[in-house]
Amino acid sequence: MKRFLTSLVTVLLLTMALTVAASASDFDAAAKDLSAIGVFRGTEAGFELDRAPTRSEAAIMLVRLYGAEEQAAADYEAGTISHPFTDVSDFTAPYVAWLYTNGLTNGTSATTFGSAAPCSAQQYTVFLLRALGYEDGKDFDYAQAPEFAVTKGLFDTSMFGGTFLRDDLAAVTYQALAADLKDGSAYLLKSLVESGAVDAQAAQPITQKIETYRALLSASSDAMNGGLDTDFDMDMQMDLALSGTDSGEPLDEQMQLGMTASGRVQMILAEEPQMAINMETTILGETMNMGEWMKDGWIYVQTEMNGETSKVKYQAEGMDAFMALYQELLDQSVSQMNGAMLPMIDSITAKTSGGNTVYTLKLNNAVSGMVQDLVGMLGDALPEEVGLDMALELKDCTYTYTVSSGGRLKDCTAVVDAALTMNLDGGEEGTMAVNLGIKMDMSMDINAMGKNVRITYPDFSGFVDLTVPETSAPADSEMKTVYVTETGKRYHYDNNCNGGTYYESTLEEALSRGLTPCEKCVL
Repeated sequence: MKRFLTSLVTVLLLTMALTVAASASDFDAAAKDLSAIGVFRGTEAGFELDRAPTRSEAAIMLVRLYGAEEQAAADYEAGTISHPFTDVSDFTAPYVAWLYTNGLTNGTSATTFGSAAPCSAQQYTVFLLRALGYEDGKDFDYAQAPEFAVTKGLFDTSMFGGTFLRDDLAAVTYQALAADLKDGSAYLLKSLVESGAVDAQAAQPITQKIETYRALLSASSDAMNGGLDTDFDMDMQMDLALSGTDSGEPLDEQMQLGMTASGRVQMILAEEPQMAINMETTILGETMNMGEWMKDGWIYVQTEMNGETSKVKYQAEGMDAFMALYQELLDQSVSQMNGAMLPMIDSITAKTSGGNTVYTLKLNNAVSGMVQDLVGMLGDALPEEVGLDMALELKDCTYTYTVSSGGRLKDCTAVVDAALTMNLDGGEEGTMAVNLGIKMDMSMDINAMGKNVRITYPDFSGFVDLTVPETSAPADSEMKTVYVTETGKRYHYDNNCNGGTYYESTLEEALSRGLTPCEKCVL
């Protein structure tokens, strides 16, 4: 259990080092900012962020994002716009009529708008794209709207698992304010201010945040779109409380411990992505050295821990989910950094210092939602008998970026103060409740970005291929019977191992599918 916890914390820390992408969670601050400029309004019950938005509410929001609220009211009263729907309230009628007359929305039938029906994430994404000037059927296909939206600086709404809530609507609307119009003339909020639809003074706090963040993104664009080579150091102090059982023995410990991690991360984000990670972590008195490389469609992993060295390789299309975690994080860094964290920013400032510009960015607690993404990704990678539940409270998260006079990102530091709770069910290994008070300092020095990144790879000849049978296997290896779990993650030689349910397979088939051996009965 101790070794597993060491590995898990290492993955979490690497995640924090590589990405600031986050999932939607608790965007009340965004709702308040939107309310201040008259775009998002609550009801007598407040903002009601925990319920799904209706199609009527989405229609109202869309008209406001077009800056046409007053025009819609005047035109409807004058009778120059109308709609054919019987389920639209008097309050909502001007908004729906304006959208209908301008060909921006249709009903659920010839006579119904579906006013009370919930608005999905995809539907609202289409609304936002229309507000930016894009046309479905011409600029994008309705079915691919979420993917198209990401390329235009909007949220990837696939992050919103389950029901799309008003909380999520506030986040994606806030993000859309920073997105450029299709014609490139301005970003959305700037156009609303220039047209007089939004008061400039009321919008000033959001305007300042958007323009400062856009300047920071411009300095980071090579790293996000071409490549990144950075050295990093991390120092973490933790107040740890453990309870539960460990291999049948009661577990009740409280301790203060430290962790250090340092290494180098290199990424080339081309058509055929390349990556190299070399890092050393020390925690709970154990040191792990890890190297991971991606090249020509293969993942190579080398780990050294407790005097044991492991060298394995996987084909990228069939690699184990645990190794796939890192590529998914890299993909998030590219697709979401183009503005998608704006609703998570509490404040951002820029000051000149010695010819450089120093940006200080503070995140709000909405970023805590990234833990839920990590739980989902790690859950698929963990042994099937292990269950995991985590939650994060972010007390402070401050990033500082230094950008040269030439617009090049030079370094980044992060200070984090957070509380992490984790419940781990390790099956026969035991159960564990972990409460962590975390204080972390991290620094990243940028060696190169974009096309200047060069990766030197080690000799991979000694790495064991886990996607095909080993060449040294006996000729009859394909006939050797093994046992595969129903979830298809591992193969066993003992069909009683862990008391699971298995089906018979040949070793050749198990290896060709990229299954990993059971550590108890195979190794």
